[in-house]
Amino acid sequence: MDINEILQLMIKKGISDIHFKAGVSPLVRINGKLIATAFEGFTPKHIEEIAYKLMNPLHRQIFEREKELDFSHTISGVSRFRVNVYRQKGSIALTLRVIPLEMKKFEDLNLPMETLIKLCQEQRGLILITGVTGAGKTTTMNTMIDYINKNRACNIITVEDPIEFYHQDEKATISQREVGEDTNSFSSALRYILRQDPDVIVLGEMRDFETIRQGILAAETGHLVFSTIHTLDAVQTLDRIVSLYPSANATEARIQLANVLRGIVAQRLIPGIDGESVVPATEILIGTSLIKKLILDAQNKDLYKVMEQGEFYGMKTFDQAIYQLYMGKKISLENALEYATNPDNVMLKMRGISKGEN
Repeated sequence: MDINEILQLMIKKGISDIHFKAGVSPLVRINGKLIATAFEGFTPKHIEEIAYKLMNPLHRQIFEREKELDFSHTISGVSRFRVNVYRQKGSIALTLRVIPLEMKKFEDLNLPMETLIKLCQEQRGLILITGVTGAGKTTTMNTMIDYINKNRACNIITVEDPIEFYHQDEKATISQREVGEDTNSFSSALRYILRQDPDVIVLGEMRDFETIRQGILAAETGHLVFSTIHTLDAVQTLDRIVSLYPSANATEARIQLANVLRGIVAQRLIPGIDGESVVPATEILIGTSLIKKLILDAQNKDLYKVMEQGEFYGMKTFDQAIYQLYMGKKISLENALEYATNPDNVMLKMRGISKGEN
């Protein structure tokens, strides 16, 4: 079967990811679960042919030098795919993830629309979308960028590796730059980006200290900066950023972060109660004056309590979000407890409600 036929089958079957590795049948991920397919195991030669067919000449040069590569692949009118090619046990392997061609709205994705719209209306500062791999960070960030594009006359510049969602100019003008194709690196693009007159800067991912440092500096100079970062929750995100600075600069890092942070949106995708979908649980931290003080004082352990009590500002913890999903009959009790930060506290709250109803 041709690779494009396999990818079109992914779309029809609701598959989010597919993994090719020599000698074993391809694995697919459906609703967060990894499942073996009925295809026969692919030979190393066949997988190499698939990988090189997906890559353009520049991709091939980079892959042969680096032995791993991220890029995107489009089937016109069907979907886009994020592709990662790498080597294992001396042969090529690859993973592809589906990226829909059409942007969905906040309500379609079961995201907290009111709070995210308020964050989109910020004129300057730093907004981070966090979560583990596969938590939907890029989708949420691009949905926010799509909202700004439709509602604000501004100049948006993105730096991505690779570009996943394509945006067309609407009320805003948007330039999307891909690492490897349009710029050599995130840090290289950031050195020149302020001369391109941006209002909104989008960094596909904050992977290293230099990108984080320059992203914060861009926010300090009056721009609205969006990015994703691989962390478990909102508080760990703050810890991660500060820990990347030299210890002698930790206080300076907290001051900078406290001054520019507008919000952190952390996500976990949980299997839906219907068994055929996933639902995002969303933890939100908003950069209020109290949050700013706690960051400055390095009192990160107190941030959870402030988020729990910050409903007025749109804040909530993962456990509160998961509890709401369970009470709304969107997820099962088993999955609620599995994905909770503190399952015992969630169970106690559920039992309290049950007693109150009896």
